Amino acid sequence: MTTPQDSSHDQVRRSVAEQYTAALERSQTRGAGGCCSGPAPCGAAAALAGYDAPDEALSGAASCSFGCGNPLSFAEVLPGQTVVDLGSGAGYDLLVAAQKVGAEGRVIGVDMTDAMLEAARINVQNAGAHQVQLRKGVIEALPIAADQADWVISNCVINLSPDKPKVFEEIARVLKDGGQFRISDIVAEDLPAWLKSSEIAYAACVAGALPEALYLQGLRDAGLQDVQVVARLTYDAAQIRALIESDFADAGIDAAQWEALLAQVDGKVASITVTGRKETAPRACCGGQC
Repeated sequence: MTTPQDSSHDQVRRSVAEQYTAALERSQTRGAGGCCSGPAPCGAAAALAGYDAPDEALSGAASCSFGCGNPLSFAEVLPGQTVVDLGSGAGYDLLVAAQKVGAEGRVIGVDMTDAMLEAARINVQNAGAHQVQLRKGVIEALPIAADQADWVISNCVINLSPDKPKVFEEIARVLKDGGQFRISDIVAEDLPAWLKSSEIAYAACVAGALPEALYLQGLRDAGLQDVQVVARLTYDAAQIRALIESDFADAGIDAAQWEALLAQVDGKVASITVTGRKETAPRACCGGQC
């Protein structure tokens, strides 16, 4: 039985998928311009937060990254481990992870958008990353068995979910005991009603963002441990303009209106990187001896 909430969630997912498909199509039309040239969901967030310069093997996927950080800019991922990427898009983070886990490891990317999955397949094939698997699904119900992942990563995707507590529960479910997560995402405080109600701003990774405290508590409520913010970039009015203005190009907003609107959100939106782990289950004891 479909509930009104289910229908609302499906509508949000369709809107997000349509806007990301359109952004990918624009990149293909423009050729070398890449996905982040001109209006694109989260494209400006990727430019503001920045990545290390990609090597040649990753450059195709990097040009289509809509992330807001670099969840794999660290050395803890080890050869032979399993990494799960929530909302893997065109596959840039998948390919970075593949380099870290090596030939004996495994990388699983989950995305709901057919166009992004196809772009990722091409990028993975071009990179020769045979350890990467792509699966279609939503991040609120991951097509992955429990206790599979040494790492869960995600790059500016969970803010797009219409059911974030379920996503946090899924992270805990697919992580192995002692497994870790590292997530880059957008958080926001006290956004004005006009922005929160905009589908365009939602797909631009702003309108659906939680306040930071609620985001962290949601992870803890799912049973995850040692939850902490290890990096933060708070956006000023000019940076928020870069995030959303191109997507509102046809909205008829003049310069004076933009200044007034941006003053309402100055300093209220940030990109954060959050880390934590799934607690290791206690060992079973036999006869009082462990």
